[in-house]
Amino acid sequence: MEIFALGEGSYSVDATKKFIPFNPELDNPKDRPASLFIHVNPFLIKTDHDLIVLDTGLGFKDTRDELLIHQNIRNAGFDPEDVSLVLMSHLHYDHSGGLVVERNGKLKPSFPRAQHVIQRQEWETGLAGRTSSYHKEIFEALKNANITFVEGNGEVQPGIRYEHSGGHCPYHQVFWIETEGKKVFFGGDELPEPEQLIRKFIAKYDMDGRKAMMLREEYGKKAAEEGWTCLFYHSKSFAIGNVQRTDEHFKVISA
Repeated sequence: MEIFALGEGSYSVDATKKFIPFNPELDNPKDRPASLFIHVNPFLIKTDHDLIVLDTGLGFKDTRDELLIHQNIRNAGFDPEDVSLVLMSHLHYDHSGGLVVERNGKLKPSFPRAQHVIQRQEWETGLAGRTSSYHKEIFEALKNANITFVEGNGEVQPGIRYEHSGGHCPYHQVFWIETEGKKVFFGGDELPEPEQLIRKFIAKYDMDGRKAMMLREEYGKKAAEEGWTCLFYHSKSFAIGNVQRTDEHFKVISA
């Protein structure tokens, strides 16, 4: 198994829910009041059987009109056309924007040959488009793609399982991938960065902040006990890490 963080950089987000690129070396956070600063890291996993994408980033393009996630996959040594499995933790825009790409004024699936795994009720929520966290046009363009709708907990295929977690948003899910003697956990926005394991807090951006905090504790403990490698989608430091636990405290080191 090979794991790659497909980093898309840093962004500021204010009440308008617009993601504006932010370069910590050049930009001053004081110039963007009342903003949340986040980092975006989709992931790519190569196994003996699949080329897997876990969440798809913002769908932004580079100066050559190429999707950032496509170019980052190429930079890792693979062809985006060969992606066979897309695992979605949830469908908020910063995780689902890269599901589609604009070509000649129309949105088309970014990974047309891939099986997409999405919680059914999360899809229905996104397609309803009742809040700005979801961009309905993405899901309209994806309707004819290969989508496997799942509910609750289960197994995508041997070695890949999902669990409906529902802390960050009602139909959020997390994934475990175990193959070739390696174990990987992807917690989406319920374990988005290693710092959230080190210091306990209730995040205002979670639907159920207390539940999300408890889930982080549960996932961190299990990762430490069972030797899981964790993928941190919004990490400020390193996106791939291993968890250690001493007494009641966690330590996360770069993998």
